[in-house]
Amino acid sequence: MAGNREFLYRRLHSLLGVVPIGIFLIQHLVVNHFATGGPESFNKAADFMGNLPFRIVLETVIIYLPILFHAIYGLYIAFTAKNNASQYSYFRNWMFMLQRVSGVITLIFITWHVWETRVAAAFGAHVNYSMMNEILSSPFMFAFYVIGTISTVFHFANGLWSFMVSWGITVSPRSQVISTYITTGVFVILSIILIRTLLAFV
Repeated sequence: MAGNREFLYRRLHSLLGVVPIGIFLIQHLVVNHFATGGPESFNKAADFMGNLPFRIVLETVIIYLPILFHAIYGLYIAFTAKNNASQYSYFRNWMFMLQRVSGVITLIFITWHVWETRVAAAFGAHVNYSMMNEILSSPFMFAFYVIGTISTVFHFANGLWSFMVSWGITVSPRSQVISTYITTGVFVILSIILIRTLLAFV
């Protein structure tokens, strides 16, 4: 019984990492990328997202609750999993370990980012280009955002590979090799988008 429950929890954890969390990540990166068009471009995109009907309900149901479950169960996996990277230098073994490490870094980053933006907005701050420019004007915070966002994108892309395996999409070794190239491409493309965005804010 406990085994079945853990199996379901792991499946739900995997699914939520792609839908809706992964979809939200891509959408968030696309909206933020409007900063490359200048302050007015970003502010228009941010205002549009901030004024969506039922925004608080949508954020709670589609973003915060799934992230909360994914984070809590992810921490359980991270601290109970047996990493063998020090004994076996296989590529996937290292990816297994890095997935856990990046998950912890991502959780720290997202918590801080939400505190700096969404929580601040709840107390009257305006989430706009000026806010992000002020945050990223600090070299320390810029480095923190680079590490945090790269970690987040890696965690999503590598998790996408695991999702396809665990849900029976990529069963054969060949299909898993192909999905490795695909998810690596996803990581590179999203990383370029986010680095361009961060540089646009400074």
